[in-house]
Amino acid sequence: MTTHETHQQRMVTKIAQIDAICAQAKVMPVITISREEDILPMADALAAGGLSVLEVTLRSEHGLTAIRRLREARPDLVVGAGTVLDVDMLAAAEAAGAQFIVTPGCTPELLEASLASDVPLLPGIASASEIMMGYALGYRRFKLFPAEVSGGTAALKALGGPFPAVRFCPTGGVSLANVQSYMAQPNVMCVGGTWMLDSAWIKAGDWARVEQASAEALALLAS
Repeated sequence: MTTHETHQQRMVTKIAQIDAICAQAKVMPVITISREEDILPMADALAAGGLSVLEVTLRSEHGLTAIRRLREARPDLVVGAGTVLDVDMLAAAEAAGAQFIVTPGCTPELLEASLASDVPLLPGIASASEIMMGYALGYRRFKLFPAEVSGGTAALKALGGPFPAVRFCPTGGVSLANVQSYMAQPNVMCVGGTWMLDSAWIKAGDWARVEQASAEALALLAS
C-alpha cells in the first residue's frame, strides 16, 4: 500500500470519527480555563446539562493540564483541544490526550502534519479558498470561524453549492438566539459556543447556571 493510500484510508476513518463526535455533541462548549480548580466542576456541570463533548482551548496556561486531567478523571467525556495554532501546539495537544483537534484557521503545515496522526483534525476556515486547501489533502469536515462574521447561515448555504461533500461546525457568534437556524442547515453537523459559560457564572462558581444553560440549548434543538 502506498503512502497516499494509507493517508486516504486514515482520512476516511478520521472523517467518520469527526462525524461521530459531532453527532454526539450537537452543541460543543468552547472552554477556556482561567483557574485550575474550575476544570472538573465546569466539565461536570456541562455534562450534567447533556454536553459531553468538550473543546478545551489552549488560550490559557491551563489548557493542556485540563485536557490531561479530564482524560484521566472523566473518561466518559470526549475531550478535544482548541485554538491549536502551530505544529508544536498540535503535538502538545496530542501528547496531553486530546481526542480531536480544532484550529481557528488552517495552514499547509498544520494540515499536512495532521495527515500522519490518528487524532482527527477539524480545521478552521472562513473562505472557499481555505476549504479548497484542505479539500486537496482529503479534509471534508471544517469549523466555520468566526461563523457570524464570516456570513453565518447565508455563507453556509452558499458554500453548500460548490462543496456538497463538506460539512461544518460553525463557531463564533453562535448563541441561543440563532443556534436553531444554524442546526437547520443541511451541511451543519454541530455548533460550537460559549454562551453556556457566562464569565460571571464561572467567576462565582455558579455551576447550576452552567448546567441549566447547557440543558436549555439541547432542549431548544430537540423542540
